Amino acid sequence: MQEILQKIKPSKEEKRKLQQSVNSFLNKLNSKLNDAKAILGGSGAKGTFLAGSYDVDIFVQYDYKKFQDKSAELSNYLEKSLQSSFPKYPLTRLHGSRDYFQLKYEDYTFEIVPILKIKKAEEAKNITDISPLHAVWVNKNIKDKDQVLLIKQFCKAHNIYGAESHIMGFSGYGLEILIGKYKTFTNLLKASQQWKAKEVIDPQQHYKKGMALFHLNQSKQLSPIIIIDPVDKTRNAAAALSEEKLTLFKAKAKEFLKKPSEEFFLKKEIDYTRLKKEADSKKQSFIFLEITPLAGKKDIVGAKLLKAYHFLEKSLHPFKIKKSGWDWVSMYFILEQKELPSEQIRKGPPMNLPENVLDFKKKNKDTFTQDGQIFARVKTPFPKLDNFIKHLVTEKYVTEKVKKIKIKKE
Repeated sequence: MQEILQKIKPSKEEKRKLQQSVNSFLNKLNSKLNDAKAILGGSGAKGTFLAGSYDVDIFVQYDYKKFQDKSAELSNYLEKSLQSSFPKYPLTRLHGSRDYFQLKYEDYTFEIVPILKIKKAEEAKNITDISPLHAVWVNKNIKDKDQVLLIKQFCKAHNIYGAESHIMGFSGYGLEILIGKYKTFTNLLKASQQWKAKEVIDPQQHYKKGMALFHLNQSKQLSPIIIIDPVDKTRNAAAALSEEKLTLFKAKAKEFLKKPSEEFFLKKEIDYTRLKKEADSKKQSFIFLEITPLAGKKDIVGAKLLKAYHFLEKSLHPFKIKKSGWDWVSMYFILEQKELPSEQIRKGPPMNLPENVLDFKKKNKDTFTQDGQIFARVKTPFPKLDNFIKHLVTEKYVTEKVKKIKIKKE
């Protein structure tokens, strides 16, 4: 594990440089704030950020008594303060449960979030108000922060890290809660093998055993496991986690426990040459698409890319996909077949449903009956894979979700 930590743990110089920029940023902003104070938040405040992570979360805490009835106006107040503090820096306003801001300062991307300063979760007027309490809990309950770095990198390597809609994995805070509960990276992996459907993980024991699902809002129970937020018992910190990503996590955990290796912490980038060689060795077809994503908020852009990928994946299904994947600049598909039959048989309704049969005949010209069922012979529009993919990438559903999409040629 030490070899892995040497690669993923920020160096003293990296920490020093980050702290220097954060201090400079906070000093500039705080000098322009009234009845509010800007503080470092997120993984920076918890000491759980990975090496090379250059996004910094800043929370601007507004006095609760003065601003509790002006929650919706905090973003406007903060915008003016930021414009005054950093007049020469382009400021981006992003929409969220409460609007927040993005600004590039020195070598870092700062995300600045306006919140109310609260002492307990019940006082929150917005979900973001609770965020500083997360850092307090993490710093109090996790002594060995290296364990958080290990689980974050493990999940990052397998695209399981991130609560965004295009990832649907574990949030950073969700993983921190799990380490707070199980103490070590290895213990967490072992525990995951015992998780059952709707497993409730409640480190602060907010609920009596077996009672959490009775008290928790139904909308918070949609994920395959439930992680009760230690500082807010009404919140599920695994709400964004999909069944697919949990299954992948448990499978990779099982593989690692059986045969630990540094490979489990390395993210395999999509490599055209390697994938082409793999497809050729098995005499399979290979499609590689070069993508230019749309501009905008990362979560929204990523969600659109994911939808485009799923559309292509579903459309290519008849060619028997053996392997596929995507990232921000590419998508690939390895397929078993290069060509479909020029004609396909479409199954219709049973003959004892005359109205449905009549409707089927109107939509399909070449029909026949067999064993009490009606069928139709339908011409395959694009039987050859090369022609089909050329058609697919021009479909409006795809083109409106990317800025540019191009089939890579050899």
